[in-house]
Amino acid sequence: MSLSSHLTELKKKHEHLSMEVEQAQRSPSTDDLEIAAMKKQKLKLKEEITRLTAEAV
Repeated sequence: MSLSSHLTELKKKHEHLSMEVEQAQRSPSTDDLEIAAMKKQKLKLKEEITRLTAEAV
């Protein structure tokens, strides 16, 4: 897998997770711990995207 395609996949996952977090925050039945875990996963993806982008330069 090339770096650009890997970055594209990570960005897609980040965007999808972002939508899931927004949806979960609007739902009163969603547990705060579950939302926090999703946000943590989203942050890890963002950090990975940033790291790979910096390495590519």
